[in-house]
Amino acid sequence: MVEARGRPLAIVASTASPLRPSSGTVRGGLDAGRLLLLVGLAAAALWLWDVPWLAPLRLLVVLVHETGHALATLAFGGRVERVVIGADESGQCLSALPPGWLPQVAVYSAGYVGSAVSGALQLLLAFRFRLHRAVLLAMGVWVTAMGLVYAGNGFTLAFCLGAGAVLLVLSRLLPPAAVQAVVMVLAVFTGLYALFDLRDDLWRSSVRASSDAALLAAQTHVPALVWAGLWSLLSVAVLAAAAVVSLRKAAPRDSEALETLRSLAASGTSRTTPRP
Repeated sequence: MVEARGRPLAIVASTASPLRPSSGTVRGGLDAGRLLLLVGLAAAALWLWDVPWLAPLRLLVVLVHETGHALATLAFGGRVERVVIGADESGQCLSALPPGWLPQVAVYSAGYVGSAVSGALQLLLAFRFRLHRAVLLAMGVWVTAMGLVYAGNGFTLAFCLGAGAVLLVLSRLLPPAAVQAVVMVLAVFTGLYALFDLRDDLWRSSVRASSDAALLAAQTHVPALVWAGLWSLLSVAVLAAAAVVSLRKAAPRDSEALETLRSLAASGTSRTTPRP
């Protein structure tokens, strides 16, 4: 039971060789090497999803899910009170929302759909733009910030600080190929997490009864199965579009300035041009 303070509280729960980018003309077709790599990563993730030693990775994508709820809350002028993740891979985002149908729909939808969007962005940045190190650094900062600002219990704080420290260290110390591999694995797991949980919402009534879809159904009187179906379609569409764009063959860059910008983002260093 939750005690409301001021505005209504919304509890959102959940059980997330390098190739050149191109701004030039697309030659058409999919890159076979990238396609095989993506299929291989997805197959490995499916095969190893439930192994105990991958629990930290699953907790990380749970945090992605809850971050989606938190960002949507802030976007609509609400207040995030705390975010909690559990050792059993459950999660909660407790937030105060302004009244209205749209904020409720946006916030409850942002967990699953937000996980899909996060996975899609990671795919694009990893496969298409090679910003692996910058992505890993940003993830480390994000996880640490979530722990310091919103952690609702000791386990959440410890996990966020520990995982954030690991991501930050890896972003600085790993060689380029290893950083690329880590970001690709995170992208695949984040996307699959959204699809796995939506599958449970669609086909397992016992799970659906306490899911985000059920909570939103109670607010809108639209059946949970409808929300789960809509979120599934959106998530699949977002991930499929990102995969197609990421796997396309493309011409090399013609712009040296854009290549330099990508290198600077990956290395995290500054660079100045001498004046004559």
